[in-house]
Amino acid sequence: MAIPAIAPYMLPALPDNRLNWTLEADRAVLLIHDMQHYFLRPYEMDASPIADVLSNLLSIRRRCADLGVPVVYTAQSGSQDPADRGLLADLWGPGLTDSKSDTDICAPLMPEPSEILLAKHRYSALVRSPLAGLMRNSGRDQLLIGGVYAHIGIQATAVDAFSNDIKPFVLGDAIAAFNADDHRAALTYMARHCARVEATREVIRTLSGRVAPSLINPLA
Repeated sequence: MAIPAIAPYMLPALPDNRLNWTLEADRAVLLIHDMQHYFLRPYEMDASPIADVLSNLLSIRRRCADLGVPVVYTAQSGSQDPADRGLLADLWGPGLTDSKSDTDICAPLMPEPSEILLAKHRYSALVRSPLAGLMRNSGRDQLLIGGVYAHIGIQATAVDAFSNDIKPFVLGDAIAAFNADDHRAALTYMARHCARVEATREVIRTLSGRVAPSLINPLA
């Protein structure tokens, strides 16, 4: 089936965390997850939650760039071969077309030349992906996650990162789901079982001043 239209909703309050990890700029990678036109089209772009998500992602991306924190994007390919799409087709149909109106990252977040764009194959950004290897090779073990959808790919990526001894930090107000209940349930699950969930402003405050700015992408 196609992704349903998503009615506006207010971002839910963030849950209490069980994990007391501290994000460190020289150990972190920012993952901007699936912010392609195809996945954003069901939202009303000038309303909450997606308007808030975009604003917060732009803020955290700027801060990460200032501090030399690598920024990685995921994006699904268009017109996927059925063998490559696999069981996703059973739930979601054929998915994206080859049109840039489907496949491009939304304009405010279009990747810079210094940033990394990775092909997305399954819910988790770590499945059939070099992301974990790139992080390990660069000595980074903290993954800061924002984007869509909170209750599908974001949650799957957080669980997979935790299972690979990569510490997930989820930007609770820079992710969006199909509705407030799905969003709240995903935040609660991750905060209880696999990740630290934080507000964007708190992450920016934590990161500020922890390392000297760098123009070199340590994942390159």
